[in-house]
Amino acid sequence: MSLRLFLLVALALGVIATAVGVVHARQLQRDELNIEFSRLQLEQATWSETNRIEQVATERLGMHFPEAAEMVVLRP
Repeated sequence: MSLRLFLLVALALGVIATAVGVVHARQLQRDELNIEFSRLQLEQATWSETNRIEQVATERLGMHFPEAAEMVVLRP
């Protein structure tokens, strides 16, 4: 009878230890994903700044603000 009780207690402790390990690993993964998401949000904010977009449009695409003489206003 004591061997059965010992095995039952050992199995119960094993299940509890495994459950705690799974929860701990899951929380670590969640924290790492939150950190990565914050970094990606910061990177997205940096790449979408107005001055960055203007710089790319000017350098890569050759775009510029139109002069007053180049503007045409259409009236309905």
